[in-house]
Amino acid sequence: MRRIGVFGGAFDPPHAAHVALVRSALAQLKLDELRVIPTGHAWHKARPLTSPQHRLAMAQLAFADIPDVLVDDRETRRAGPSFTVDTLRELRAQWPAAELFLLVGEDQARVLPSWRAWQEILQLAIIYVAERGDWNRSKPRFIAPKLYESGFKQLQMPHLPVSATDIRTRIATHQSLGDLVFDSVARYIDHHHLYQTA
Repeated sequence: MRRIGVFGGAFDPPHAAHVALVRSALAQLKLDELRVIPTGHAWHKARPLTSPQHRLAMAQLAFADIPDVLVDDRETRRAGPSFTVDTLRELRAQWPAAELFLLVGEDQARVLPSWRAWQEILQLAIIYVAERGDWNRSKPRFIAPKLYESGFKQLQMPHLPVSATDIRTRIATHQSLGDLVFDSVARYIDHHHLYQTA
């Protein structure tokens, strides 16, 4: 049975924690492939995203050296808002016999009941929740809803207190990025003058 990981997000920009999550999932879940899927129109974000072309290009740079990872552009090609359930339905139609594993952070897992057809998502894929690098535990640890506990599993990964919001702020305020993003992504951001204003 083919094992396919699905990791969606804005990737605006992709950073070290994204890559750590992907590496952890490949190792722990014994995936045949992992699809990194930049969102198209993010219905749940208040701010406009950087253009899909830039986010796809940065994702391809960030994940280029990891075997069995494919950057999938299906959501950026889809008209209207991006919904995870639509992507999982498409993947299920392509690979009816495959096992699908949806990778999410704790912050996303907490708001899953607000997602379109979230109970169908639980039927289409096993959800692996990766802990965010929240050193002081300002938010409570994610606990799966009682009725749906079997649909959620824990993904172990190193604590990396990295966020795309922080990276964008650092760029806008001319601070060093250190090792928060890979050199190829940092060069792309610089070359295309992305995130120059807060």
